[in-house]
Amino acid sequence: MSPVTDVVVTGLGATTPLGGDVPSTWQAALAGESGARPLPNDWAERYEIAVSFAAQLKVGPDEVLTRPEIKRMDPSAQYAIIASREAWADAGSPEVDPERLGAVVSSGIGGIWTTLDAWDTLREKGGRRVLPMTVPMLMPNSPAAYVELELGARAGAHALVSACASGAEAIGYAVEMIRSGRADVVVAGGTEAAIHPMPLAAFAASRTLSTRNDDPAAASRPYDTGRDGFVLGEGAGIVVLESAEHAAARGARVYARIAGVGLSADGYHLTSPEPSGRGQISAMRAALADAGVDAGDVRHVNAHATSTVVGDLIEARGVRDVLGAAADQVALSATKSMTGHLLGGAGALETIFTVLALHERTAPPTINVSDPDPELVLDLVRDTPRALPADGQLAAINNSFGFGGHNVALVVTTA
Repeated sequence: MSPVTDVVVTGLGATTPLGGDVPSTWQAALAGESGARPLPNDWAERYEIAVSFAAQLKVGPDEVLTRPEIKRMDPSAQYAIIASREAWADAGSPEVDPERLGAVVSSGIGGIWTTLDAWDTLREKGGRRVLPMTVPMLMPNSPAAYVELELGARAGAHALVSACASGAEAIGYAVEMIRSGRADVVVAGGTEAAIHPMPLAAFAASRTLSTRNDDPAAASRPYDTGRDGFVLGEGAGIVVLESAEHAAARGARVYARIAGVGLSADGYHLTSPEPSGRGQISAMRAALADAGVDAGDVRHVNAHATSTVVGDLIEARGVRDVLGAAADQVALSATKSMTGHLLGGAGALETIFTVLALHERTAPPTINVSDPDPELVLDLVRDTPRALPADGQLAAINNSFGFGGHNVALVVTTA
């Protein structure tokens, strides 16, 4: 059944390992650049961590924010504010009744830097030296709160947490806020700032990270036979969503529609995906049904594809199951090959990539796939962008999955 209220995208904002804003990030993605680099520190040696690289921000927040802003915000909130300001300006800084304006900004891990810095201060200097702003800074809803406060949003401020699906689920929830009549405009997305020695060591200990220390730029290689894990990334992606009526009334430029939202849970394992992909398949089918989109309308998929040995193929088989023969016409992109895995920010950034792919009718490439897995059952866009059909309505699926068995699929359609 088609949604009663169309929800459109009118603003985009991001800060990523590829660029400090959406235009630079998108152009770097189309050029097939990698954001993975050796870490400029001695964490690997000092803490005996098996991984010495990550995909850090291309433009540091100290180049964008004021010193007081940096001091009162955890990096996760800093990234969200940078991206939300760009998205809001890109949308034309719309005039909207504060009671009809919402904010949904998620993080998979939250203020890990603030939490661990405060613990170090407590152990080394005592409780009197712990900053009074520590709790407001480390809260996982801190990024949503800062965005809500800056914009004066009073329709609701939310921070859904579903691990690496958090950013996509935030956008899905924002869609429902508009459809249900709670808001006319919602600023939504995800953020993560977890490139810290503790999470790096923990992910390395779980054997989910690539250990290609000698060639970081080639480490994230979804669907390649030599893939050995994901690359830890950081950043934020934010979109401005509006009801189609509100956007039309103010003459806003529309990038695309978020036409369908599908959610499910695996009910299987805390960290491993269910082998048959049943939960992922359920989310994709639900999103297509919600959008009123047939399999034959889908021409592009931005895959979750983190570059893990098992997970990549489970998702690919799931896409084939959902789309059937229509999967043959789909251009598959795995953009984590360039950005690394932004955890709670990944689904939001990849929604932006999906929106731009349809808006510009160009699918971004997947890099580092020198030996494609023979079990890959989809048409992967490798190394260079690929033109999507120039005419007619197009649909795309953006998948995001997270530890805990969280599955989110968003269907995006051309405006």
